Amino acid sequence: MHLKIRLRALAACAAVWLAVDPAELWAQLASLEKAVSAGRDVWGEAAMELPNGPSYEFFRDLLPPPRYVNADYRYYPIVLSSPKGLTKASLVSNGSGINLRGGARSWRDNGTPITFRVGVDEFLFGGLKDRVSEPTLADGYLPIVEINYQHTSPVQSEGAVPLVQERVERAAEIYRLEAFADTDPGLANNCVVMTRFSLSQGAKGRVTVQLDAQSSLTFKEGVVTDISGQVVAVFDANWEWERNRALANLTEKVGASAAFPTKALDPAFDIGFKELTFDQRRASCARTWRDLLKRCMFVETPEPLVNDAWKNLLIQNFTIMQGDRIHYSALNQYDALYQSEGSDAALAMLTWGCEEDFRKILEPLLDHQRKGLEYQNAATKLIDICRYYWQTRDAKGVAVLRDRWEREATLLVENRNGENGLFPKQRYCGDISTMVQSVNVNANAWRAMRDLSALLGALGEIEPSQHYAKVAAEFRANLLSVIGKSVRREISPPFVPVALLDQEPAHNPITHVRIGSYWNIIIGYTIASGIFPPGSEEEDWIPHYQEQHGGLCMGMTRSGGAQFNFWSGEHRVNPLYGTRYALDVLRRDEPDRALVSFYGMLAQGMARNTFVGGEGSTLQPVDELGRFFYCPPNSAANGHVLTMLRNQLVQDLDRNDDGRPETLRLLFATSRRWLENGNSIRIENAPTAFGKVSVRAHSELEVGRVVIELELPARNPIDQILLRARVPDGWQTVSASCASEQLAVDARGTVDISKFAGKQKVVFAVNRSDLTKD
Repeated sequence: MHLKIRLRALAACAAVWLAVDPAELWAQLASLEKAVSAGRDVWGEAAMELPNGPSYEFFRDLLPPPRYVNADYRYYPIVLSSPKGLTKASLVSNGSGINLRGGARSWRDNGTPITFRVGVDEFLFGGLKDRVSEPTLADGYLPIVEINYQHTSPVQSEGAVPLVQERVERAAEIYRLEAFADTDPGLANNCVVMTRFSLSQGAKGRVTVQLDAQSSLTFKEGVVTDISGQVVAVFDANWEWERNRALANLTEKVGASAAFPTKALDPAFDIGFKELTFDQRRASCARTWRDLLKRCMFVETPEPLVNDAWKNLLIQNFTIMQGDRIHYSALNQYDALYQSEGSDAALAMLTWGCEEDFRKILEPLLDHQRKGLEYQNAATKLIDICRYYWQTRDAKGVAVLRDRWEREATLLVENRNGENGLFPKQRYCGDISTMVQSVNVNANAWRAMRDLSALLGALGEIEPSQHYAKVAAEFRANLLSVIGKSVRREISPPFVPVALLDQEPAHNPITHVRIGSYWNIIIGYTIASGIFPPGSEEEDWIPHYQEQHGGLCMGMTRSGGAQFNFWSGEHRVNPLYGTRYALDVLRRDEPDRALVSFYGMLAQGMARNTFVGGEGSTLQPVDELGRFFYCPPNSAANGHVLTMLRNQLVQDLDRNDDGRPETLRLLFATSRRWLENGNSIRIENAPTAFGKVSVRAHSELEVGRVVIELELPARNPIDQILLRARVPDGWQTVSASCASEQLAVDARGTVDISKFAGKQKVVFAVNRSDLTKD
């Protein structure tokens, strides 16, 4: 019922935009049941038909967001840490506590469990779902979390009570919890969580902190120590100790602060509240993260949510990292290095300008091994090296790592001895141990050898470059022949199996059985390889099959099915595996499809306000407030959004299929609303394969123009630079000029500015038109 109410509200809202009958639009919007059974992404396609295309607002109310996990504390955890800290803490997102025990084997216990209670009756903070707020972040993106909980302290009339008693109405107390990990370098290894309790509403209240330590505790002058004398908590002067718990009375003006080391502190280390106040520590934490972001590309769009998202997702990945290891997650079973997913997270950070960090991340990734995935991992490592080189042109760094990447290149060149001239059989994927001649493995191995040839050529190593080019060309021809023999042509579009020359059927619908779900999750690696020549009919087969046979929901990669059920629900999405699909949509220049994936992920692939994502989430709601998702947070999920946004704005592409980037496309897939009158888009210091680029676009539709100022890359030559102004529906670009020269503008608002260099200004002339779509 809740879903129908939301959909009807959406229909009424959309009806205003479209000037149509709400009942008629409601009839067109599919229910969740119809959406998951349809072959096409009906919600995504509906979003593309709206004026100005997909939006966050459209997807936001289709379903409640991810909110619950399979831990005893039920609400998803928010991981807190200093940048790259080796010790992490988790704050339960309903405010019930810090480092609480998950119970299920998926979760890793860490530190002393701290439970928060409110009121004189010591009710669990966040215990009632309709009284707890969604957590929010300071300034919308900083890892300083605020959660509010409403709880009316009971008034118990005891003793001499008047027989005639007047009813007194009073507002319920609203307790505010703030929490963050102190970023002082001296505390980083202990991950000290600073907390403050106060009242958002009400005249007085009480907070109780319960420490579930393994040994007896001692409280003295605000410091709590365990039996060994190690410090497990520090309280300010507003707390008392009673029944082995800390209690603080709150008023409108008086709060209470506490510090909780995840790893107990030596008693000689003073983190008392005498010299540094909570606010000073909070300001220091904010400064640390802001300074870190200054190293990265800067983006500002007219959507505050988008601006907050990219900042927080970069911060999250530095929070998840263990030193220079880019782990898949933290404090759960995925708190480890994964080759492909780790590379996705790291490459996203690279494209946002974290080049020094990526160079350090590369070493653990290059050293990582997993039996049964040797060739797939080898290809991934080589592709990482090539991407690093083209962006940084760091020949010295590539040379330092040579022993590592050359080992992987040799593995690929010398092991093409499986059936049909391919590689020996490997696991279908990480989770499926069935051994197959995988199209993913072979396609990515070809890509790695081709790209390595281009890299070595750029370094002046002509003979090795020619050797790898010859091997890659011969291998590609053979692989395309084998794929051609394996394709299932009885269905449209033709189905490309993962298992070549085997018995894998065309999965229709894709998620009907477990193997189909995994096909959908991993087939993007073949899309990204570019094994099918650009412009060929074959290059569209896989993405179009996903689009037409149930592979997507709101642009996110689907999984599940009756034979692949799970506690989180039968119908699920694993959106982080859609990165390659989204990048391919951008390469094929279908911006609205890319925006479906982008906004679908922001609205329904992540928790509200905090941008916390997991490996996947169910589509069926648990209740009116949320859905299950699995093992959050997730560095690759963060990388998925970062990669999509960066490539909506800036694309450095290899369009001539030689392994060397030569084309720069700017603002090719922005939301049309971003250039509504008075709006601006700003990109500063975006790293590309040709050097850094900055773009500042300002819409002046009221006077018939869009002005775009550019600082074009100068480090390396570019064959082609294309710039686009995606104006709102109802408008069209009619001409453009740069440096007093008229430019040809295509129907989509694109101009070729390849002849220009340095600082330039492009002025697009626009006028009103009939509603048109790309």
